[in-house]
Amino acid sequence: MTNDIRISRRHALALAAGAGALGFAGPLARPAIAQAKPIKVGLLLPYSGTYAQLGEAITRAMEMYVKQQGGALAGRQIQFVKLDDESEPPKATDLTTKLVQGEKVDVLMGSVHSGVAMAMSKIAREEGIPTIIPNAGADTLTRQLCAKNVFRSSFSNGQVGLATGKAMVDAGIKKVVTFTWKYAAGDESVNGFKDTFTKGGGQVLKDLTVPFPNVEFQSALAEIASLKPDAVYTFFAGGGAVKFIKDYAAAGLKSSIPLWGAGFLTDGVESAVGSAGDGVMTVLHYADDVDTPENKKFRADFKAAYKSDADVYAVQGWDAMQLLDAGLKAVGGDVSKRDALNAAISKASFKSPRGPFKLSASNNPIQNMYLRELKGGKNVLVKTAATDFADPTTGCRLAS
Repeated sequence: MTNDIRISRRHALALAAGAGALGFAGPLARPAIAQAKPIKVGLLLPYSGTYAQLGEAITRAMEMYVKQQGGALAGRQIQFVKLDDESEPPKATDLTTKLVQGEKVDVLMGSVHSGVAMAMSKIAREEGIPTIIPNAGADTLTRQLCAKNVFRSSFSNGQVGLATGKAMVDAGIKKVVTFTWKYAAGDESVNGFKDTFTKGGGQVLKDLTVPFPNVEFQSALAEIASLKPDAVYTFFAGGGAVKFIKDYAAAGLKSSIPLWGAGFLTDGVESAVGSAGDGVMTVLHYADDVDTPENKKFRADFKAAYKSDADVYAVQGWDAMQLLDAGLKAVGGDVSKRDALNAAISKASFKSPRGPFKLSASNNPIQNMYLRELKGGKNVLVKTAATDFADPTTGCRLAS
């Protein structure tokens, strides 16, 4: 069984204050004793606020993976140390420091929010601690800021946009309007989409935006109606996605101008949008009904363990542990061999619930992308939109 620690904010502050005092123990520890200790995996994830459900799904899958291995990876017990990042980027540096210097974790994993992950990865690069990002999609994490010890088990925003642009070209769509929140993730998603869509001969009539997290869409919907594109490409998520999909249908656009988007448009909101969402097309690196033994077993096990359905976030948590497991096996569980551990993680390949999984030279997943259609409250798999689809390694020195 796994050990588990969840740190309160007061406890975290005490740990940071005591970090110097704890430091003396390291040099005196015998290697054999160190090897007998559990490997401490620091989880910097949201356990409160808007993204709490996402953080919980990731954590559950991680814990399920370790439990299925008998509580140990490469012969070492795993101890999770959980810290709620509250999806607050200004707090991320202090919280990461508390995990690294206070708790002395051996491995870092987090986060959902890109701003948190940016701050966390900065410390990870400075400390050289192996770090796996199980969701945050900021392009730069595995492009300009790539590092040999920072890996992603999820996606990059641009990668999903690139795949959707290709899928829309393949569907024969010629003219589109793009519409998203005006913030980094929206910009990266739209820029990725436009790259493949325009290279495939498509034309973008206009880019529309609203400030994040504004959900007043009527002005943009009126402009879309007047421009009469073949389709609309969007990047919204959560409550904003629900509001937009319903407003889009209420404006009478659903039947005349197909709505497309990155998969986050409909993931987690399938039932909330009701019939207004029927026919919305999305592309993502996971679909519930991927027809493989690995996906069927994963979903069945997750349902049995937690009485709820697995989602893309759970898959990303599961694969974060698969990456770590591969690395630990290569070094016999000796986390002090960081260079060898990092090298083994970067070369890992395995069968994920999402399909074949491996990392690019910039440590971002190379993975299938799936075209889905929302029908009756479910994202139904239409086809594999792209196989072994990689994000560009733009600016990453590891890929040069």
